[in-house]
Order: sequence, then C-alpha cells, then structure tokens
Amino acid sequence: MPDFRLKRFTKKFVRGPTMHFIRAFPLLSLLIFMGTPVTHAQTAPSVQEFEQLRQMVFNLQRRVSVLEEQNRQLQASISDSREAASPHSLLSDSAGSTSAAALVSATEELRISGGSSPLPAQTSAAAAPASSTTPVTSWLPGTLPGGATLNYYFDGYYEYNFNQPTGRVNDLRAYDVLSNTFSISQADFIFDLEPDLTVHRRYGFRTDFQFGQATETLQGNPANEPRPEIYRNIFQAYGSYIAPLGSGLNLSVGKWASSLGIEGNYAKDQMNYTRSFYFYFLPFYHAGLKANYQVNNKLALNYWVVNGTNQSEPTNGYKDELWGYVLTPAKAVSWTMNYYLGQDHPNTVAATNCTVPLQPGLCEAPITPAPNGKTDIFDSYVTWQATSKLTVAGEGDYYIEREWANAAPGDSSAPEHVDGGAAYLQYQIDPRTALAARSEYLSDRSGLFSNATQALKEATGTYKYTLGDGFDAFLEYRRDWSNTRYFITSNPAAPVNHQDTATLGLVWWYGGKQGSW
Repeated sequence: MPDFRLKRFTKKFVRGPTMHFIRAFPLLSLLIFMGTPVTHAQTAPSVQEFEQLRQMVFNLQRRVSVLEEQNRQLQASISDSREAASPHSLLSDSAGSTSAAALVSATEELRISGGSSPLPAQTSAAAAPASSTTPVTSWLPGTLPGGATLNYYFDGYYEYNFNQPTGRVNDLRAYDVLSNTFSISQADFIFDLEPDLTVHRRYGFRTDFQFGQATETLQGNPANEPRPEIYRNIFQAYGSYIAPLGSGLNLSVGKWASSLGIEGNYAKDQMNYTRSFYFYFLPFYHAGLKANYQVNNKLALNYWVVNGTNQSEPTNGYKDELWGYVLTPAKAVSWTMNYYLGQDHPNTVAATNCTVPLQPGLCEAPITPAPNGKTDIFDSYVTWQATSKLTVAGEGDYYIEREWANAAPGDSSAPEHVDGGAAYLQYQIDPRTALAARSEYLSDRSGLFSNATQALKEATGTYKYTLGDGFDAFLEYRRDWSNTRYFITSNPAAPVNHQDTATLGLVWWYGGKQGSW
C-alpha cells in the first residue's frame, strides 16, 4: 500500500508556505542583493556588476522553474496514487516513495554549477532513493503554459481469426478489422485546454486528430454524411464555455465523441481491447451544441441539439436531440441514462447539373417525397466499484427506427429494432495486472445492424498488463456466435455460426492530460 503519511507530507510541502517561498525567491534574492551595504557607496555599479546581477536573477528564475515543474509532476503523481484503488488506474503501490524521490531530485536540480544552492543540503530520510532516481527529461512537450496539454497515442495489434476468412477480414468488428496482419488501429494527437474557473478561465477547446484503421470506422462515409473526406482525420474538435449560471452551465460547440454506450475510443481507458457490438452499432460522434449542468454532487443533466448521428454535415434539415442524466447515488456507483430522438434519412441526393459555383460535393437535388421516419434510442449504463479491486458494469439499449412516420401505399412505417445489453467485469490483481470479461447479446431484427435478422452473442476474456508508464499490453480471446450461419470462412460459400479470434494489442500514450481521454 502507498505510504499515506508520506503523501500528507508531500502534499503539505508542495502546497504550503514553502511553495510560496520558492515562487518569491528570485525577487527576494534581488532585493537582498541590492540592499547589501557596499563599501564604495559613492561609486555607481559597473556594467560588469550589473550583468552579474542580471545573470544571477536569470539563473535563480531558471532553477525555480525546474522545481515548479517537478512540483507539478509530484502533485499529479499524488493525485494518481489516490486513485490506485480504481481498476482503471494501474499506478504502482510505490507511488509515495517515488513522489518523495522526485521531490529530492527537484532540490538536487537546484544545485547546478555556477551558483550556490538557495536551499539547505538535503538531510531527510527521503534522500535515500534519490541516488537511484534520475529525473526524466521529456523530449515531447506534455503541458503548455496556461494549462493546455499535448497528448500522443498509438494503438497497434496482431489478431488471428480461426475461421481464416477470405481477405483476412473480421466480421462485425469496429477496430480489429483484419486478421493475420500486423495492424495500426490508430495514431492520435490531442490538444486539450479545459475551462478552469480557479484561474478565471471560462473557455476551453479540444482537438483530436486521428489516423489509421479506426478512422475508417469512425469518420463516416457517403452513406451517412455528404462530404466525409473533409472531416476524415478530425475525431473531435469543439470549443467550450462555462456560462455563469448557478453552479456553471458548460456549453460546447463542435464535433465530439458520442456518449451513447459505455465504451469509448481509447483502449487505454477500456476494460477490453476489442469493442462490443453496441460500440460498433451506436453512433460514434455528433456535431452541434451540447450543454451539461451539474445540479449537485450526485446529479448532472445533459442536453444536445445536433446535426444527426455520425454526421458532421447533415443530410436533412431536422435537428436531432438528446436528453440525459448522470446519477451518482454513492461514491462507488455511476448511472447514465440517455434518450436520443433523431431523423437521419436524407432529403437530397448528389447531383452534377448545378450551374452556380459551389464547393465540391454541394451540388444536390431534392428527394420528393423524402422519408421522414424517426429514430429513437434508449441507452443506459451503470458502473459499480464493488471493491477496491473489482469493477462491475452493465449496459442496456433499445433502438428503433422507421423509414416513414406514417404508412402509405409503398411507404412502410414498420419499425426496425435492435435491443439487448452487455455485462462487464474487471478484477485488478495488482497495480500492473488486470483480468476482464465481457458478455453481450444483440437482437438484430430486420438486420438494422448486420444486414441479417439474427441474434448475436459474444464473450471476451482479456488479460491486461502495464509494461510501463503509458504502455499497456492486452492479450485477448473472443468468441462471437449467432443463431444463423453468418460468419465468413476461407470458403465464402460455407459460412459458419461462430467466429473466434486471439489478439495481442499494444497501446502507447503520453501527455499532460490526466485520467480518461
């Protein structure tokens, strides 16, 4: 277990009067230097003396900057160690001693050649591990002045499909789309500046650039938005503002990852490496306006008005809406409920006979009459931290879509349904090792998801190991099966009712953003 007494000491040190002294040290040193009696008072300081004074102040400022950076890293380490009980936090139990070593290393940084140390020699017992701990100088920037973070992410995998499907293509997989192939799932660069009322900054913005196989899954196609190529590598891009209403109304405008469904984009934040059927089926992203209001420490409300599902640019003039809440009845329980109402059938079709200058892809002709059926999505998921090592989660979904709002000759208003749910279990063996399992059921009536009426099931077992800070390995076995012969084999004319895969996934990430991305 972490040494909590050490955490209390380091917290007091980095946030107490010592930190205020460190911040003010260059100015105090300058005042003391200028106030020291000089034997030749009548003689003005020479140019050489002035330059020495200026260099001294510069050196002191540089040394304090080093200590402040170490202090920031120390605070982040302490914050992470508090979350060590969470199965999503794989921080080592030695976080306390590592923090102390970082603090000692910071003071050693101050004792550089060319000047005396402004701090007394380190004599505490915490100095012992410092001799074997060298501060790591980052060659990639993670935090920028003002609090913005730069974050880098790489996700690659090798997967084997025991069906040996034609073209090495896995059926109904969102990200692990190829078998018997070394694959780049995604490479991402994220800039994130969050609003921070503690420094009186009400605005922020975030941009996620994405490349790789996942981009083809996430970023739309001409079937669901007019010009997907414009937004191909922009996974998220939105600006935020906290309006001064009550506890603060958080408004965001732009494109963001959908919160329909419990799973997310970045594997480092997931229990399993491969994604569920529901992650693949539910919307990936939306573009528009979203609002979040934290009523109290137990209830948050959400409202969106967006162009559509998986639509950066809409296919019609209807604006979809979402109403939802996040309820935290106890510290260990979080329950999310969403209702989404949309109409995503296009009312135009691409044309080539426009006579006025237009951007490519904007020449369209109307569809008359245009389908006007609605889409209703009921989505709910809950997470329970049963013990310090065990996490249990569940998701339930009901999706219904109609092509026409009202039946007419040739126009059917018959609904198409997808419903079912998923269950998750994760056990954190130690700070580096976790075991996870997932099981799900998806009823695909009318083939809305898979283009075939069937009942799909899936079971996944995952071994996750943290090889280093920002480096996770996933070893996973998964079995998909159906009540029909749906999954392709090496003989396309002889499909089978199951699909088994074994996967090794490797994920690297680095950056100043803490927690889930």
